[in-house]
Amino acid sequence: MNNIVKTSLVAGTVAVLCSVSTFCLLGTTNALESKYPLFTEGGNYVQNVKQSPEEAAVDFVSAAESTVNGVVSIKQYATARQNSYSFSSPFDDPLFEYFFGGQPRQQQRRQQAEPEQRQTGLGSGVIISADGYIVTNNHVIDGAERLEVTLNDNRTFNAKVIGSDATTDLALLKIDAKDLHVIPLGDSDKIKVGEWVLAVGNPFGFTSTVTKGIVSAKARNISSMTQSGNAGIESYIQTDAAVNPGNSGGALVNLKGELVGINTAIYSQTGSFTGYSFAIPTSIVKKVITDLKQYGIVQRAVLGIRFGELTAELAKEKGVTAVNSGLYVGKVEDRSAAMEAGIKEGDVIVAIDGNATNNSAQLQEIIARHRPGDKVKVTYYRNNKKEEVTVTLRNTLGNTEVTRSGDVLELGCAFKAVSKETLAQLEISNGVQVAGLKDGKFKEAGIKEGFIITDINNSAVNSADDVEKIYQTIMKSGPEYDKVMFITGIYPTGRKVYYAVDIAQK
Repeated sequence: MNNIVKTSLVAGTVAVLCSVSTFCLLGTTNALESKYPLFTEGGNYVQNVKQSPEEAAVDFVSAAESTVNGVVSIKQYATARQNSYSFSSPFDDPLFEYFFGGQPRQQQRRQQAEPEQRQTGLGSGVIISADGYIVTNNHVIDGAERLEVTLNDNRTFNAKVIGSDATTDLALLKIDAKDLHVIPLGDSDKIKVGEWVLAVGNPFGFTSTVTKGIVSAKARNISSMTQSGNAGIESYIQTDAAVNPGNSGGALVNLKGELVGINTAIYSQTGSFTGYSFAIPTSIVKKVITDLKQYGIVQRAVLGIRFGELTAELAKEKGVTAVNSGLYVGKVEDRSAAMEAGIKEGDVIVAIDGNATNNSAQLQEIIARHRPGDKVKVTYYRNNKKEEVTVTLRNTLGNTEVTRSGDVLELGCAFKAVSKETLAQLEISNGVQVAGLKDGKFKEAGIKEGFIITDINNSAVNSADDVEKIYQTIMKSGPEYDKVMFITGIYPTGRKVYYAVDIAQK
């Protein structure tokens, strides 16, 4: 069986998810530059060291020397659970050895008087500002109680999570340090297939490791290849630079020493590198990290369509003759940016702001650069005639409001009144129904579309205003880490369910 394996080294376990093919999550200087400034002192971009084309074509040494000091090791610590078995290091885990070779060691039973904190993961990170901001993967820091960052000169700091985003698998950390070595931000849009790149990180805990390869492809969607469903925003840079567990969150740089991606995943039949690795391009990193720093949460814009990639079979079926590729609109969502702009089912979208949208990854990458309220020009074909329209992007709730960390919009849904007939049928006296469920706290907790909330933290709920008032009361009271919505409710089928929704700021 092929597997998806989290590749920040995990002490005691290697998380495994089944899929068709094996992908392992590895524990633009353009018009957007003024909109999303990099976090350097003074808010200015680090100036790039200029090289001649001849020097850049062959000089791996300069690029390596200029970047190793800008990549850090990140260790994740959490309190060990009470159980019968423990492992003294990640290499002692028989499941780890199953994927990465070696003979399983004998499990040793150990009784612990009280839980203790231990290392549960290892990954990499990239310094993006001299005053201590670091970007890494969300899966490197997810679930950590403490994060320890080690610089290339062996200085060690505890790190604070400024914000994280599971959809793009990115996180922003901060350490209390000054005058750090910064890797300048490059333009991932300008890199070309066949161009040399270097991967810098800490594979298997071997610090300051540099490997080389070429860009094998751009705008690669892993989920479409594995048929495993959409795991988030995916528009990866594919390379053949050797990347292994522990490289998660490390740097992918060009030969100028500029950051063009964050190494995230590998394609593998064994759990270790066998040919292809994948990095999140800086076109996405820049926007996401800026949002996390400014708002504590990503401002996610959506176009509001359901679509499929245009194939020869689909084109023949739908009578599309003007174009051979694009995104065929299957449905336009209610209260969406696309509906407002007049986009209709059957349209074939071929470009946004002049950037081709031949596949879903290209669309995701372009839209991910924008915030709700931004305007984009959509080029499409209707009845085999070329059209253009300006679209004002909206958020997942159908408006252009800014979402901030601690905002009720984090719940990721809207609410609608429950009819008297439904209340009578379910034999309940009050409630409000979850509608328009999107990515957010409710979805993460397992709440499904149509769920009727009857009370939150023992307070009756009758409207969306009630939900917001209770949410704000929770956020304003108690310690920062102890903020939970205990929700009681019922599904239209009559099944009564309880949910605990963690709304504490990570």
